[in-house]
Amino acid sequence: MREKGRDIDDLFSFLAEKRREDISHEYILSSMCTIPHPVASRAHALFLETNLGDPGLFPGTASLESLLVERLGTLFSLPSACGYATSGGTESNIQALRIAKKLKGSEKPNVVLPASAHFSFQKACDILGLEVRTVPTGSAFRMDAERAAGLVDHNTCVIVGVAGTTEYGVVDPIEELSAIAREEEIFLHVDAAFGGMVLPFLEGAPRFDFSLPGVSSIAVDPHKMGMSTIPAGVLLLREQEALRSLAVDTPYLSVRQEYTLSGTRPGGSVAGALAVLEYLGREGMRDIVTGCMKNTWRLIDGMEAFGISRVVTPDVNVATFEKTQVPPPWRVSFTRAGHLRIVCMPHVHAGIIESFLEDISENYA
Repeated sequence: MREKGRDIDDLFSFLAEKRREDISHEYILSSMCTIPHPVASRAHALFLETNLGDPGLFPGTASLESLLVERLGTLFSLPSACGYATSGGTESNIQALRIAKKLKGSEKPNVVLPASAHFSFQKACDILGLEVRTVPTGSAFRMDAERAAGLVDHNTCVIVGVAGTTEYGVVDPIEELSAIAREEEIFLHVDAAFGGMVLPFLEGAPRFDFSLPGVSSIAVDPHKMGMSTIPAGVLLLREQEALRSLAVDTPYLSVRQEYTLSGTRPGGSVAGALAVLEYLGREGMRDIVTGCMKNTWRLIDGMEAFGISRVVTPDVNVATFEKTQVPPPWRVSFTRAGHLRIVCMPHVHAGIIESFLEDISENYA
């Protein structure tokens, strides 16, 4: 580091220059994160120095985490759900599989998950020494529940279903997976990192939450469609006993035990996540989600008008198309199968969709 400190104006001029090198959200169509809601940013700033890793020192912040868990548990049909704020879906998924492994107690545990599962499960299984049993997806890119049942045996510690897949925006047959989990007495984890803040606000959406008795845990990320500041994930569990299985002694902290993966945990993003939920309520979130879905369908209709077919009809605001050339400066992504993928987040408003379609039209004029 420098021997002498840097002039404040020079420092922030340098930082501003680096920030300008980042891609503007005006052109980002590939991300499942978005511009934080103003109330999230404001709330975050109030809690910058708080550390939920030592909650006894920050009881007010800790109470906000408890309230966030309660609010999301209620949203997912179980007000009594327990859990905690994570850094996001990856941590939540690792912890869910860690719990499932501990509860099973098998010497050769395996996990049954769809081919469409997020890559965080590869990390989790590598860390935890879990055998991966992958269930192929059909033409609709959803997990085949019957084939999943066929892969379950006495060493299976967890079945994973996804509510709003990262690549195609579809929901696995969670209701069928719940029945299998109940019959086989197996832990069922639902990765709703994206769809968890979309599906509850859509009419006729597939069931995925604790209203299904076989669902044991749910991962959801408020820093995605919840428009919180980063990082803000939450792991929710049906049973307190499951969460307690992760407890480790913390003799020099203000609490005797903790069950989190991270030690130091920011309170700011927790405050931000809760602030958005409290400010918008169900009505406000419903309006946001409705707008995103409207833009998704406008995009699909516009692309298909140019002869660019959708790959699948999504359940949430993710649209995929046959591989297509996209002109700069638009930032899109492509699935493992090579399909064009666009996520219609809140920052991808109607004007951006129209501008994108206009640029695409030049290739099909």
